[in-house]
Amino acid sequence: MNLPEGFITKYQQLLGDQADAFLASFDQPVVNGFRVNPLWPDAKIDLPTDQPIDYSEWGYLGKVDGNAIDHVAGYVYSQEPSAQFVGTVAAPHANEWVLDLCAAPGGKTTHLASYLGDSGLLVSNEINAGRAKILASNVERFGLTNTIVTNNDPATLAAAWPETFDRILVDAPCSGEGMFRKDPEAIRYWTPDYPATCAARQREILTEAVKMLKPGGTLVYSTCTFSPEEDEQIIAWVKETYGFAIEPIAKTDGMVDGHPEWANDDPELTNTARLFPHLLVGEGHFVAKLVKPGELTEDHPVVPVKATMTKPQSTDFQTFVTTSLNQSFAGQFMVRKEQLFVLPSQVPDLMHVRLVRPGIHLGMFKKNRFEPSHTLATLTVPHLFKQEFDVDDAEYQRYRHGETLVRELPGKQFVRLTKEHKGFAIGHLVNDTIKNLYPKGLRV
Repeated sequence: MNLPEGFITKYQQLLGDQADAFLASFDQPVVNGFRVNPLWPDAKIDLPTDQPIDYSEWGYLGKVDGNAIDHVAGYVYSQEPSAQFVGTVAAPHANEWVLDLCAAPGGKTTHLASYLGDSGLLVSNEINAGRAKILASNVERFGLTNTIVTNNDPATLAAAWPETFDRILVDAPCSGEGMFRKDPEAIRYWTPDYPATCAARQREILTEAVKMLKPGGTLVYSTCTFSPEEDEQIIAWVKETYGFAIEPIAKTDGMVDGHPEWANDDPELTNTARLFPHLLVGEGHFVAKLVKPGELTEDHPVVPVKATMTKPQSTDFQTFVTTSLNQSFAGQFMVRKEQLFVLPSQVPDLMHVRLVRPGIHLGMFKKNRFEPSHTLATLTVPHLFKQEFDVDDAEYQRYRHGETLVRELPGKQFVRLTKEHKGFAIGHLVNDTIKNLYPKGLRV
């Protein structure tokens, strides 16, 4: 790989005897990984699980086929091995309120949700509108029920939600040095000054993140770069500025301590973790775990959201539930531009933030009827629909291409389509024909 000369010189100076092995690692093949979705109990997947990732509870080495049912139905999530360590360090507890501040495309959000299960609240934010839509799509495919997706800058969120979250993950935008092997395009953006530019932005993000963290709360900071300016020096700055404690991180599989000498010589910086590609299987990462001064309380600033369905809308939705589902949904309902959402049971004030997905997207109101969302196809609620049809390989391909299917059943209702009993689509059964509702943007 044609690495920048400034990059080579910098890490020859920093790494000394290890520099040659470090630089040679960029010419080694990329290693793929994935996580199994634990929100589906007893899920059986078609991928081999004979190479578990020791530090990732649901992680394995292997490559995911994006068109295979395990991926389409949200039973697995493709995520490279080192990135999985971030979620392992963050590891929320049940019922916590958690913020993933820089969340797209969603790998770390879905990992955090794996720990929370259906409990608590997970707010997944992305400042870039296009990437926020991708984030929402991945959240929906993973079947999450307790997650809100927002599209805001950190300062807007901090103004709306002071001291709100028990745990915050800042997987900070960075110079991307750790991704050079996986994404050679990242090399084009690198200059010797780029890490310092990124570090300035990281301090801005962390300034706002600190405001949203409850006293005694946990802040996990991570990057996919090797740059001390963005790693140890940032953590030293957080400790000096806000008095946070740097919690020890258990290291395994070739992970090494952070380097105090690359910052202010604070010995607590050895509590951070560095993942170098010449020492372990995976790309480059840095992770730190910090605790805010104070005592953590269990209270949260819950704000009720009024049910906003009109009477005709409520009637249409109830008709859908009665004819097509085995159960309804508990929670607070919200209608936005004819789209119906059910929110997590407890939420903060949502009036002053830009929402992309304020909970589960149930569907939309059309003239005199309610049409369910594709979200319900992969929602982790077993046997949600009264009728579920398991398809064969040919039908799976045809339906994802946009074609109808035939089932000799009378009546009119919405159904869930499955393959290997894994939900992947919603259809509209009308007198023996399952009309295609597969989103055009997902068709293949």
